[in-house]
Amino acid sequence: MAGGAVLGLGVLLTACGSSGGSSGPGGSGGSAGSAGSAGGSGQASAGSPPDQKSVKQGGDDYATVIEKMKGFGTDAAPGVYPRTIRHAMGETVIPAKPVRVVVLDTGELDNVVSLGIQPVGVVHTDGSKSMPSYLKEKAGNPAAVGTINALNLEAIAALKPDLILGSRLRAQDQYAQLSKIAPTVFSLRPGYPWKQNFQLNATPFDMEAEARAQLDAYQAAAAAIGAGLGAKRPTVTPLRFMPGKTRLYAELSFIGTVLTDVQLPQPEIERVKELAVEISPEQIDKADADWIFYGVYGTPTSTNQDAVLGGALWKTLGAVKSGRARPVSDETWFLGLGVGAANVVLADLKGFVAPGA
Repeated sequence: MAGGAVLGLGVLLTACGSSGGSSGPGGSGGSAGSAGSAGGSGQASAGSPPDQKSVKQGGDDYATVIEKMKGFGTDAAPGVYPRTIRHAMGETVIPAKPVRVVVLDTGELDNVVSLGIQPVGVVHTDGSKSMPSYLKEKAGNPAAVGTINALNLEAIAALKPDLILGSRLRAQDQYAQLSKIAPTVFSLRPGYPWKQNFQLNATPFDMEAEARAQLDAYQAAAAAIGAGLGAKRPTVTPLRFMPGKTRLYAELSFIGTVLTDVQLPQPEIERVKELAVEISPEQIDKADADWIFYGVYGTPTSTNQDAVLGGALWKTLGAVKSGRARPVSDETWFLGLGVGAANVVLADLKGFVAPGA
């Protein structure tokens, strides 16, 4: 369709941006390249890692990332160090339990804080240069070491970390340099494989059992909310306003996985094995559902949110007429990418959609 056609089946984008060539939060970019190693902390990956362009923009590799991650982790027995971690860039040896970790994305930040670990260094998104409010009390006071799109390698090195956690999609171009600073473990990508990423991030700390327990508790809470809804499940649209784009998040997104776990269906347009479907402001009627939950990346003035919400078409939507179009926190619904954020989203869903559950 011309004039702002739906792009979900052709132009699919990541949840927040990538280091080294990103086009911003949720933008595709960066370049493919072979896995490498430096400083003895990693080895080139044996096997066939997913094609980078496909992982970022959709297609078979994007949809099979979780399957590709099944070999990740460690064979080390509990409490045993050194331990070797298999990950997206090969293998990394962790000589002792890390105590000074630098995290390169919101998911890794959520993961370590959920395990009771305070990182010494953190990157921020371009939309917010501060610690996410839902993690602030538990995260300590880590130093800022750049943004997701622009890592400050000198600042990272100055912190003398003994572990760096990130993802291949975000920062594969910096992996060799990061590995010279400290043992570095990368997932394939942030976003919808957040549960697998949590387990991977726990392995250097010998905390796999703790991660599994938290995920089991999350799954039980999600199932309880779903059970409280009864047979008739309302449809839910996760809508996000971003600079230059408006998105309906789909099945292969962080929020899409949470909705699946609660067994809350999405409208048909969003039932695709993709991250998101992009629409124009003139197509905002495609967002209609029993409930619409919308977030904004950065400031509303940098997006078309105010124009859309003040427009005549928005007011015709069923969810809007029924008072079921509600703003939600972007930092949890779309940027959290970890179990801590997922639990906040569950609480939001229970309060809005299933208050009696």
